[in-house]
Amino acid sequence: MTAPVNRFAPGTFAPRPRAASLPAILLAQSRMELTLLLRNGEQLLLTMFIPITLLVGLCLLPTDTDLGASNAERATTFVPAIMTVAVMSTAFTGQAIALGFDRRYGALKRLGATPIPRWGIIAGKSIAVVLVVALQALILGGIGLAFGWRPSALGIVLGAVVIAIGTVTFSALGLLLGGTLKAEVVLALGNLLWFALVGVGSLVVMAERVPDAVLWIARCLPSGALTEALGRATEGSVDLFGIGVLLAWAAVAAVLAVRWFKFE
Repeated sequence: MTAPVNRFAPGTFAPRPRAASLPAILLAQSRMELTLLLRNGEQLLLTMFIPITLLVGLCLLPTDTDLGASNAERATTFVPAIMTVAVMSTAFTGQAIALGFDRRYGALKRLGATPIPRWGIIAGKSIAVVLVVALQALILGGIGLAFGWRPSALGIVLGAVVIAIGTVTFSALGLLLGGTLKAEVVLALGNLLWFALVGVGSLVVMAERVPDAVLWIARCLPSGALTEALGRATEGSVDLFGIGVLLAWAAVAAVLAVRWFKFE
């Protein structure tokens, strides 16, 4: 009787109990976070529908205002401000709420049992946020161009840099909020702070109608700093004060988030 012939290469069906490479892990985690973010209807309302509706509505104002007499002038005024709203919605409020409920339902704790390191979980969430913010910038910029907004090439480059800094700042604030408080508190406080920060940003847009003291207070808060820095960037200039404020908020929030962040 002849011995059975092995038609498969040695090790074909042998188990390979080892973790994937770190780049593969980060890619998979980022893809999962991005998918969850884009499939969530409430998140899409906050990150896409509200900013787009605000920009279109403000550019189509039927009356002449100090903020622009034509669609193009209004787009020039409002594109940076609405981009600030979009960054806050995605990097701060949306991320904080999602993170808070991930902690509540034990999702982060379960991820801790996988080969992905703790910093990889945060990196995956951050990469997903960056991708969504980039998509928002393309959509809002395209709408602005359709209304007649015409930034220079330098303005676009500077604007991209400021958006990146603003995303880091609000992402750090979102991680601090969502990683330290209970989910219900994060839900209420995140939405409340979103409305407050939008109001602060609007003070910078209407600078000529606001007292100087109030304006400087607004510029010292992250939404006001991002609105002013982004507005100047699209005009081809650099707001060093606003960028410094954003970096200071980012540094403080990041240090506190690292110290107090809880995975459950």
